[in-house]
Amino acid sequence: MFHSDFPIFYLTVDVVLFAQRDGELAVLVVERGEEPYAGSWALPGGFVGDGEELVDAARRELVEETGIDGEGLALEQLRTFGAPDRDRRPHRVVSVAHLAVTRHAEAPTAGTDARAAVWLPVDEVAGRLAFDHDEILAHARERVASKIEYTQLAASFLPPEFTLAQLRGVYEAVWGHPIDPGNFQRKLRAAPDFLESTGASVKPAGGRGRPAEVFRACGRPFDRIGSPVLRSAM
Repeated sequence: MFHSDFPIFYLTVDVVLFAQRDGELAVLVVERGEEPYAGSWALPGGFVGDGEELVDAARRELVEETGIDGEGLALEQLRTFGAPDRDRRPHRVVSVAHLAVTRHAEAPTAGTDARAAVWLPVDEVAGRLAFDHDEILAHARERVASKIEYTQLAASFLPPEFTLAQLRGVYEAVWGHPIDPGNFQRKLRAAPDFLESTGASVKPAGGRGRPAEVFRACGRPFDRIGSPVLRSAM
């Protein structure tokens, strides 16, 4: 039998999955069906399997608890949370949280130990989560707000082709304040290695005004852009 002078830790993953819904930043949460915190909202997550990679565990838990496929999502490790009292269970549990973004915001389907899985506005759910998930959510929100300043992550909230007005809507949802359209357009058009025109255009909603140019992202979600789009300048 294995013996160690050091305490045994249990390892979990949690996933903060963001989407833009109805002009707001939304996060995917589950209603816990088991103790601890039965009936409370929480982030999707669970224990890491023997020999399982952390990112694979994050994607598996997302599918098992919400029915949403984690393959193809813009996903990365956020940070590790290991306060001794973060979990009510008798053994110490350390969680490696992951940040993810999706353009689909598809309807989730609860599974395993989750009673329900829903999208909720971040501002509505903050302060109501089980464990230390409010802290995890706060870190994830700040991370994504920072990431869209200097990477192409904002485009991952949208379909592959989009207008600058749609992209501005993402920045406004994540940062939580309106942005001047003219200033935003000048800044984005001047950002190297971020956007490329598709050559197409679409009519504005209501059919009035000039057609809007359609763009696509040049690279991958976490690729850096040549000229940051800073919150302080918007």
